[in-house]
Amino acid sequence: MKSKVNYGVLLINLGTPKAPTAPEVRQFLREFLSDPRVVDLNPLLWKPILNAVILTIRPPKVAKVYQLVWMEEGSPLLVYSQRLKEKVATALIEQNVPVELAMTYGEPSISDGITKLRQAGAEKILILPMYPQFSSTTTAAAYDKLMSVLKNNPHWPSLHLIHDYADHPLYIKALANSVSKQWVEQGEKRHLVFSYHGIPKRYVQNGDPYAKRCEATSQAVAELLQLEDEDWTHVYQSRFGREEWLKPYADATIRSLPDMGIKKINVISPAFAADCIETLEEIKLELGNEFGDHGGTAFDYVPALNDGDDHVTLYLALIEANTRQWQTIG
Repeated sequence: MKSKVNYGVLLINLGTPKAPTAPEVRQFLREFLSDPRVVDLNPLLWKPILNAVILTIRPPKVAKVYQLVWMEEGSPLLVYSQRLKEKVATALIEQNVPVELAMTYGEPSISDGITKLRQAGAEKILILPMYPQFSSTTTAAAYDKLMSVLKNNPHWPSLHLIHDYADHPLYIKALANSVSKQWVEQGEKRHLVFSYHGIPKRYVQNGDPYAKRCEATSQAVAELLQLEDEDWTHVYQSRFGREEWLKPYADATIRSLPDMGIKKINVISPAFAADCIETLEEIKLELGNEFGDHGGTAFDYVPALNDGDDHVTLYLALIEANTRQWQTIG
């Protein structure tokens, strides 16, 4: 007989369109870009631009990009996140700990995830956002959605919210192992570029700790790999609009490296727990092509941790450390 469920775990990632088509991309972008955590402009100014311009022009273009990276099972972000969830759930099955995956935008929804955990008997739920570095645009947005889901629920579960794991030793070790594995496979060490998804600089000036958390990750990995300052570079990608975003910009930096004598590089994107459109297309293809066009001779992307063993070990450690207050003996 199985023991009573004592707690459950909800993994939360950002989200993805259901299909690589313009209508599905439009629906996803509408929800994502309507979140004031993501775009904090006055809605009276932003909504007309979003509906009349962005949601008219961008979906067909973005859909074509998704088509380049779409997997047989679906969107890479969802596929890798699901695989990771299944491995974590399998590892916890003897402890009778249910694990669910949810997306802040799209499906599977946070509402469905909470419902499934409650139906499994979980009165206590650990929330683990799949964002290694905290940002109000990602982690806080997930918590906003979570609280919105529970707002009208008369019976709340006990909650424990993980802030982030930007400098967790197992996370740093996992990233360093990924880089070392890549170096072995390609037969040489190369200059290492850490590329993080950017956010407007104004957000950081207003108190968002994201930049400091990204810097902490890069510095810790570089130290574990015993890299000198000249052996690695820290940049930000995916800026949008005319506003100044976190610098240095990935594209400008990538273009400049060959002129500095750095013609062989590896790029890793530690902000992403699972590979997605930003890593598989923007980094692997776009930045790779830019590097080659400006004199680079070797460019290889170091994959996200995805559902690798090191990632599973990290998540199990995070779950164990953050649920000790709920664990029972016998």
